[in-house]
This record gives sequence, C-alpha cells and structure tokens, in this order.
Amino acid sequence: MDTTHFPHTPDTGRAAQALMDKIRGPLAAPGPGASSPLYTLLDIANRLEGDPHTAQQIWVVRDTLRPGHDGGQISTWPLWFSEKARASEKPLLYLTQSPTSAELCALANQAADRGIVCNDIESSPSRWPKGAHPWLPLWLAANHQCLPYDPACSEEARAILLGALQALYVEGQPGFCYLTLHDEPAMEPTQVADPSAAFKGMYPVQGFDVDDSRPRVRLLGAGLSLREVRAAARLLDERWGVQSEVWSCPSYTRLAREATSAERWNRLNPGRPRKTAHLHHSLAGSQVPIVAVTGYGQYIAEQLASHVRAPYCALGADSLGDGQPVSRHWIVVSALTELARQGSVDSARVDRALADARRAH
Repeated sequence: MDTTHFPHTPDTGRAAQALMDKIRGPLAAPGPGASSPLYTLLDIANRLEGDPHTAQQIWVVRDTLRPGHDGGQISTWPLWFSEKARASEKPLLYLTQSPTSAELCALANQAADRGIVCNDIESSPSRWPKGAHPWLPLWLAANHQCLPYDPACSEEARAILLGALQALYVEGQPGFCYLTLHDEPAMEPTQVADPSAAFKGMYPVQGFDVDDSRPRVRLLGAGLSLREVRAAARLLDERWGVQSEVWSCPSYTRLAREATSAERWNRLNPGRPRKTAHLHHSLAGSQVPIVAVTGYGQYIAEQLASHVRAPYCALGADSLGDGQPVSRHWIVVSALTELARQGSVDSARVDRALADARRAH
C-alpha cells in the first residue's frame, strides 16, 4: 500500500465545504440523549450518508459493522484499490470502538494518518477511565500526526467536527483528528460562542464578575469532567466565597503543542514580532490560580503546567490514588489550597473543605 497520502485536490475542498454547509443546517429532531457528543456525531454521519448530494462527498467507515453488512464500509482498505478514490481525497469520517493504542495505530496506518476518528469507548463497561487502556492517551498525546479532542457536549463535538473539516480538507493540513465520544446528555446548556476556539483547544464557559472583589480561581475541564468543574464553581461561589472562571478544554494536548511551538519560534526569532499561542491569549498571563481537570490520567492536564505563570494544579483519574473519581469536592479542595498558598483564603477554609470531601466519599 502506498502510505503517502490520498491526493488533495480542489474537489477535496469543495466536498468538505458541502459537508460543512449541511452540518451547519438544522439538526434532526432531538431524541433521548440528543445532547450527547456520541448521539450528535452519529446523527451527523447518518444525515450525511442519507443525503444523495453529501453521500458522494464523504467516506464514512464504521468498523463495528459485520463483514458483508450493507450499511457501508467497515475499513478504508478498499479505498486503496479504487482508482476513483485514489484520484482525489474525500473527507473521511471513521467511527470506531478501539480501546487500545494498538488498534488505533492500525486504524491510522490503514487510513494513512488521515481522517476524523470518532471513538465510542467511553460509554462501554471498562475497568479503565474513559474506557481507554492507560497507554492510549499517552499514544494520542505523543503522536504528532494526531490532534486528540475530548468534547464535553454536542455543540462542542459539532464545532470540532467543523474545525477538522476546515483544517484537514479545505486548508489541506496534514494528520488526523481524534474525538472520544461519551453518551451522557448535557446537564446544563453549554453555548459554544466561538466554534473556532473550541477547535483550538479551549473556550470560556463562565467569566468573572468584574465588580466582585472576592478571591478568584480559574477552573478548566475536558469532556465529562467539565460537569464536575461547573458544579465545583457553584460550590466555591455559594459555600466558600470564591468566584470562578470556567473554561472548557477539549484538547489539553493541542494547547500544549501550540504553546511549545510558539515558544520555540520566539526563541529562534528574537528580532521578529512574537507569536502568542491560544493558551496564552486565553489566560493572558494572569496570576489567578488554575485547577485543570481531565478524565484521563492527570499527566494529560499537566501538559499545560510549564506554559502558564500562574499557580497550576492538574487533576485526573489517578490523582487520588485509590480509584476515587475527581469529584466537585476535590476540585474545591484543590482550588482553595492554591488560594491559601497565595494568602487569599485562610487554611481553616481548606481544612473544612477537605472534611466535606472526605464525608462525600
């Protein structure tokens, strides 16, 4: 197999634009779970395949189908033996259930490191956080051909899909995008005011009150962990007298990579205008403490630590060391601890919050 690439042509960009126009149209009538990222992406895939116009503009692969099933392709391998497919690349939407890095590596190889990979493992029973073997998020973070995302809600997943189509197939950027999809309906609405910011890795969900003089903390969350982050923000406000700025961070990895790239460019080009990464633009060099939460191991959120000046605490599935999930109560404890180190709150407040967290578990 020629593993270089499917040729990117003007038809590729036109196909992607047709898909984006369709996706931006009205969504189908909502049903149970309609606000989950998984439901939304499956619904979009079904609508794109069901429309005679867009069905000719996209390759949809569903590798969970049985061989011989008439519902579509189960692999990208046949594309490599099709003269029509090899003449011009089309946007590839790859729907899979692959919990290991070995499976995803094989998938990426057969697709020549292209496409938008949507992995439905988070809703499956598993002993591992987010349904992923522990080395899978490591592989995603280390593979620079991959842009990994962990969308929190349906609107976020939709925004990332649109951003991926624009970047990969209109602009012709290399690599592939990966989305892990949970099937939990949103508990509260999340408005993605700037879809491009979601694709860049972070966007604001709740801001500070400029007239509020209470201590401040920034809370970052990815995927389902954003739900606990928002609940922690309410607890901090109502019980502990702290106001929070909340950010959804669907890709800590993209934020860290872009920040590293900007720092390298600035170091090698001292006489030219400095580049500012999306992370730095969003957080603006503030000294407000940051607590970043992920459903993976905490090392995923720790990728940002060296790129921010403010006190920084990362929390993940392995942070408590005893299998306990990172709940709103532990996020509150971490936020108050960082504020106490700054002298913004007294240590007694931390002790009371810690007692609350232990009682809750």
